[in-house]
Amino acid sequence: MTFTVLIITLFVVGYLCIALESVFEINKAAIALLMCVGCWTLLMVGVQGFFPDMPDGVSYVTERIQHHLGDASETLFFLMGAMTIVEIVDSNGGFNFVRDAIKTRSKRKLMWRVAFMTFFLSAILDNLTTSIVMIMVLRKLVQSREERLIYAGLIIISANSGGAFSPIGDVTTIMLWIKGVITTQGVLTEIFIPSLVSMVIPAAVLSIQLKGKFDKEQNLKSVEITAFTKNQRKVIFWLGVGGLVFVPVFKTITHLPPFMGILLVLGLLWTVTEIFHRMQETGEDDTMAKRVSDLLSKIDLSTIMFFLGILMAVAVLQEIGVLKTMGEGLNEAFAGNYYLINGIIGVMSSIVDNVPLVAGCMGMYPVSDVAGDAMAVDGVFWQLLAYCAGVGGSMLIIGSAAGVVVMGLEKISFGWYLKKITWVAFAGYLAGIGCYWVEKLFF
Repeated sequence: MTFTVLIITLFVVGYLCIALESVFEINKAAIALLMCVGCWTLLMVGVQGFFPDMPDGVSYVTERIQHHLGDASETLFFLMGAMTIVEIVDSNGGFNFVRDAIKTRSKRKLMWRVAFMTFFLSAILDNLTTSIVMIMVLRKLVQSREERLIYAGLIIISANSGGAFSPIGDVTTIMLWIKGVITTQGVLTEIFIPSLVSMVIPAAVLSIQLKGKFDKEQNLKSVEITAFTKNQRKVIFWLGVGGLVFVPVFKTITHLPPFMGILLVLGLLWTVTEIFHRMQETGEDDTMAKRVSDLLSKIDLSTIMFFLGILMAVAVLQEIGVLKTMGEGLNEAFAGNYYLINGIIGVMSSIVDNVPLVAGCMGMYPVSDVAGDAMAVDGVFWQLLAYCAGVGGSMLIIGSAAGVVVMGLEKISFGWYLKKITWVAFAGYLAGIGCYWVEKLFF
């Protein structure tokens, strides 16, 4: 019992430090790794108390570490591959088409184009990368900071909403998809409309604040010219984005884990890019090794380390039975109302990171084998969890990776977002839940 309390205390303290990263100014990845090792160490030290029926508790814990590490690695390798693919496309000018596609002098038209472009791009890429791409494009189209902040707020909402209806659009949906509790067809067909509603309503409200047209000089500002030709950039874009879309198809055809599909796309895109580089070479210093090392150095490994630490720390709570107890307690407190349970989880995801929340829920609730059950694959609980954990993060600017990165890029204050955007995002969030309820009620 003592070790259980110690593990829970360590996890809670670590969680608070992660949530208050901006206050302590310590990278959350470092805290997550310390929390992970600390929890597993306490479990190993108190192994006899946790598993009294096991003749060799040390070997059992070691086996469980390897098991959970295998599960976590599937998600981590998927993310690393996807991040690398996006970096290849972006660094070689593959996203230049975005500016050309949304360019317009009308402020309201631009808002709707930004909203829909962000929404669908985040479903294919991920909400974090899409937010970065869209902010960079937005800076070339909107010179007024006051107006750009409104667009930036909508980008956060659209990116999170778009990521929620796609199995590869958000880290949490990737986790649920790899775990097998949601399917590609299920999440696309049943979460798409609620996610779209959660984006359209805020876009409609925010568009009221914008009137008139941009100056021609502002709106047609040119972008950097890359070494690749226009046709080569198109090839890179369609290979990268088309490859990401192909990953769920690859999984369905081969039944291999999703990260294998990502590695296939990465290998193909990498090879084609190297061929293009070789065609463009003008000096001996532009070697293949240098290009590869430069590319990999841009990958955000601290994010990967954060996910590793969080997923492995949550696994300890699962092993000692804490998550199961919490799940049973929530069911009793809310009488099995999964709309209310997931609604609260969504609100919580705007305050704390949604990755540990979803990881915790995956450990709290078992998957049902009964078709049509709320806990079955593609059941109400799991689909709502994908929606609420993804879209709910839009309510506060610190509630999602997309929000945090836009906050840093545009220097948006917490107070401004709370005053201007939070209530709009919350309205869209509730409307999406209501839309999903109507779907289940009548269809």
